[in-house]
Amino acid sequence: MTEETRSHPFRDSAQDARAARQIPDTPQTRAPAYRLAFTDTEFLTREELRPVRLQLELLKAQMMLDEYNVRSTIVMFGSARIPAPEDRGTDRPTEALARYYDEARRFAYMMTARCIGPDCLDGVIVTGGGPGIMEAGNRGAAEAGGISIGLNIVLPHEQAPNEYVTPDLCFNFHYFAIRKMHLLMRAHAVVIFPGGFGTLDEMFEALTLIQTGRMKPVPFLLFGGSFWNSVVNWQALADAGTISPEDLRLFRIVETAEEAAAAIDDWHAVRPDIDAPAK
Repeated sequence: MTEETRSHPFRDSAQDARAARQIPDTPQTRAPAYRLAFTDTEFLTREELRPVRLQLELLKAQMMLDEYNVRSTIVMFGSARIPAPEDRGTDRPTEALARYYDEARRFAYMMTARCIGPDCLDGVIVTGGGPGIMEAGNRGAAEAGGISIGLNIVLPHEQAPNEYVTPDLCFNFHYFAIRKMHLLMRAHAVVIFPGGFGTLDEMFEALTLIQTGRMKPVPFLLFGGSFWNSVVNWQALADAGTISPEDLRLFRIVETAEEAAAAIDDWHAVRPDIDAPAK
């Protein structure tokens, strides 16, 4: 921030952070108590500062995406373990699901190609930023010449962002809850590919938000009928009365990128309330 863009007459915190690095080295200035609170990592990571860290994670991505003028997104969830073409042939169990990487890549390409250029920031692909299906989504968007968002999270494994995320839109999170909020808060559509615990968690949380009216209805697509109908007995939930029969209409199962794109178009055509602002 420069003096010209500053909205107040006070000295900027960045100026003081720089000035604090130039102070004499004495027992007093070396003591933790003397550090500026907002530059003190040990202080910011204390247990009592969790509310502040939650707010920082919410604000950082919010402010940077707003500054980039991202208006709406297409959310892609799916397994980090489904291999890219160059990684196949290892006899891993997910080899049988490899075609979904290809479909995810083609789908992201198709949706990104609809809106290319600095003035078109609707329907931007957003993923969790990791490997597998997430990489396929970011890769397809990059191959179409567009931007994409990656919302990574620190994990013991699979935590590095894939190389196809737009660098200025590549974020890293500590809190799953804040990450999932940012994944959904600009959603124009949600697309779920085969996945494990993480994908199931993301899918059911999003469905719950829509079912309970906490999130406006959006096109909600599940790629792969054979996978999802074997993993979840949807009809059994309705038959048992734990969900309403109408809840089965909250999502649609598709098999190909073309079918998914057509389903999104049709969904918005027959449900104009989807594009209405959330209350």
